[in-house]
Amino acid sequence: MQKLIITTLSCGLLATSVAAARQKQPNIIMFLVDDMGWQDTSVPFHNNEQTTLNRRFHTPNMERMAEMGVKFTQAYACAISSPTRCSLMSGMNASRHRVTNWTLELNQKTDSKSDVIELPEWNFNGIQPAAEDGKINNSTAITPLPQILKDNGYRTIHCGKAHFGARTTPGADPSTMGFDVNIAGGPNGAPGSYLGTKNFGEGTRFAVQGLEKYYGQDIFLTEALTIEAIREMKESVKMNKPFYLYMSHYAVHSPYNEDKRFTEKYRGKYDEQLKAGLNENEARYAALVEGMDKSLGDIMDYLEQNPEVAANTILLFMSDNGGQGLDNVRQGVANRDQNYPARAGKGSAFMGGVREPMMVYWPGVTKPGTECDQKIIIEDFFPTILEMAGIRKYNTVQKVDGKSFVASIKKGKTIDDNKIIVWHFPNLWGETQNKDEGYGAYSAILKGDYHLIYTWETGVLRLFNIKEDIGEQNDIANVMPEKVRELASQLSDYLREREAQRPSVKSTGKVIPFPDEIL
Repeated sequence: MQKLIITTLSCGLLATSVAAARQKQPNIIMFLVDDMGWQDTSVPFHNNEQTTLNRRFHTPNMERMAEMGVKFTQAYACAISSPTRCSLMSGMNASRHRVTNWTLELNQKTDSKSDVIELPEWNFNGIQPAAEDGKINNSTAITPLPQILKDNGYRTIHCGKAHFGARTTPGADPSTMGFDVNIAGGPNGAPGSYLGTKNFGEGTRFAVQGLEKYYGQDIFLTEALTIEAIREMKESVKMNKPFYLYMSHYAVHSPYNEDKRFTEKYRGKYDEQLKAGLNENEARYAALVEGMDKSLGDIMDYLEQNPEVAANTILLFMSDNGGQGLDNVRQGVANRDQNYPARAGKGSAFMGGVREPMMVYWPGVTKPGTECDQKIIIEDFFPTILEMAGIRKYNTVQKVDGKSFVASIKKGKTIDDNKIIVWHFPNLWGETQNKDEGYGAYSAILKGDYHLIYTWETGVLRLFNIKEDIGEQNDIANVMPEKVRELASQLSDYLREREAQRPSVKSTGKVIPFPDEIL
C-alpha cells in the first residue's frame, strides 16, 4: 500500500512542477524486455481480466505502471528479436529493412535448411549507421533513432541487449549507432550466463561484455544492468542534459539460470492452468520475469525519489517478440499453454508470436489506469519517441514506415480504426518448422479483427477473427473468401511497394507468387 501511495503522489505532481518540466525536453526511457509473452505478467492484457497464466506471475511494478498510465492491448512486434530491434531503431517495417531473421556472425545466415524452398538474400549483417551506406553487403544503412535524439541535445544511453548488427560490423556496437553510452550491448542475442559468478558467459559466443566490474560477484545480470542504468541516469541529471535510456534487458531470454532472489517461491508451486507444480525450468522462468519487474520498479523508485526528474520523464514498456511456445523450453502443451489464450509463440505468425505487453506513462499527459486498443507495431515507436521529444524536423536516409501513436496516448483511445499491421518473415527459424502452428516462411496482415496468414512454402492462406477467436483455432478462409481476397491484395501491395524479397521454389528456381497471385 505504501508503494501505491507514493506512486499516486508521483502521478499527481504539483501542477507547477509539471508545467516547468514541459518547458524542457523530456527524459525518455524505452524499457524493452526480451522474449516476454503478452501474458507473462500479473497485468491482464486480454479483456481486462486476469487469465490463469497471469496468475502464475508476480509483477507488482508492471501493475504499478498500468495504474499510472495507459495500457495498450493490441501492441505488436516481429516474431523474432533482430527484426524488431532494427524496426525500433529505424522506423522501418521488416519488409523494408530486410533484417528478417536474427543476426550474429558476419556473412552468416541463421536460417534452417529446406529441401523445398530457397530463401532470399536477406540482410543478415543487420543495420548499419548511415555513413556505412554501400560498404557492407547484406545490410541496411539507417539514420538511427538515438542519433537523431543525440543531434537534438539528448544524452543517449544503451543498456543491455543490442542485437541489430553482425559481429565485427559497425552496427554491432551501439556507440556507432548514436549512443553516447553503451553498457553491455553487442552482437549477441542472449547472455552466455546471467550469473556474475560465471562472468556473464565470458569465453562463449554469447558473452556479455562491459560488465567486468561485476565478474565473480554473486549478482544477477538483470540487477547489474539496472544499477548501471540508474547510475547513468544520475550522471545525465548532473550534466543537466535530457536523457534517452534504452533499457534493453537480456531477460527473459534463455538460458534460464537460477535467480536465487525469486526462484524458490515458484519451485514446485501448483499452477491452476497446468494442473501441476511448476517444473524447474518454469520456476526459473517465472523468477526471470519477476527479476525484470524488480528492475522496472527500481527505475520507477529512482524517479519517485527525485520528483523533478520524475515530472519530466516518459516511460515506455514493450517486449520484442512473443514468449517461447515450445515444450522443450517452457512447461505445458507446446503452442497452447505458453502464451494462453493466444496460440503458438516466438517465431510464429500466430498471436502468441507477435502480441506484446505494452504500456506508457507520461506525467501530466496519460490518464491513470487507462486502457487503449489502438493497434501499434514496433516501428511506430520511432516517430512516437521523436514526437515526445519535441523533434519535428529531422532527416533520415531511410523511408520511415512507422506512424506516431502520441494522439492515442494523450486521448487513451483508438485514433485509427483502419490501421493495418504487416509482418514479413521469408525465413526459416531454427527451432521449429511446424507450418501448422505458424512457423516457417510466412507473411501476414492484421486489419480490424481479421488476421490473414500466408505460408510461402505451401501457398496456403488462413484467416482468423482474433476478436472472437484469440486462440486462432477456427480458420474461416473458406467461409469469407471476399475478406481473404481483400486482405491478400492489401498484403501483396504492401510488400510490392517495399520491394520485399520472396522465397523461391528450390526445384524450379521460380519466385513464389505474392498472396493475391494465387487467388
